[in-house]
Amino acid sequence: MNLKTLLFFVFIGISLMLAFAAISIPKSPVLDIIKLLLLMIAMLFDVLAFASRFYMYLMIPMLEQKTNNVVLSNADPYWFSTSMDSIITKQGDNFIATVYISVPLYKSATEMSDEDKINFSMQVSRLVGLSKDPTRYTTEMFVMNKDSYIQTLRDKISEVETRESEIMQKTDKGIEIERVRGELSMWRNILDKSTSMQSFELGSYVTVSASGIKEFEAVSMAQQRAREMISGIGAIFGVSPIIVTGQDILKYVEPEYLIPFSTVSEQLSRKIEESVI
Repeated sequence: MNLKTLLFFVFIGISLMLAFAAISIPKSPVLDIIKLLLLMIAMLFDVLAFASRFYMYLMIPMLEQKTNNVVLSNADPYWFSTSMDSIITKQGDNFIATVYISVPLYKSATEMSDEDKINFSMQVSRLVGLSKDPTRYTTEMFVMNKDSYIQTLRDKISEVETRESEIMQKTDKGIEIERVRGELSMWRNILDKSTSMQSFELGSYVTVSASGIKEFEAVSMAQQRAREMISGIGAIFGVSPIIVTGQDILKYVEPEYLIPFSTVSEQLSRKIEESVI
């Protein structure tokens, strides 16, 4: 007997017990109030019994709650394969491996003629028919991670500032100090423009999955399907798709990776500075 059926009979049993108890109470003005309360509570358990048939997924966490925090599961939602080219989940006794394929499409509908748009639609139709297995095709907008680029700009500014301080110590600065200050102003302007607004990138990817009794079996089947998809996509669009590996997979899995932390922090600090000024 599963938990849903068990709770249904428990609620019905409690309701019947309260109803029989209410019926057995003798008539009296004071006891009639108790009888009415027992009947109302019995009706409440009837409602819970029938609600448990449809809303068990909400009732179980409420019944198991011991603190203000409800933990639905302590298990990891997924983990990386040993080859770092798949993510693994487990459902029951089966392992499910998922592979992400990045598709570099460089065409834009705004730059296509009517004939190109028709040809592109035919290519997409061929893409959908590549696999008989469930496959997800996604085009998504991401916030570009400019952290390394911004850090490079800061390092360059520090380097130029060092050169400026060294020139300032010379007696004959000449035109050299003006040239260095101009270069410093240029790098600062580039940094200001890079951090003043978000930059976006449009990414297209294909997701294939496979299940198996063993983890390596699921990964092997998913990789085989991914290679088949890569061959088909390359033949249709004339591009070279690649399997996403390592930490880059998190961009398609974890929502917080859609917006790089330091990029957001940079913009927040800039807004605070502007509001203070």
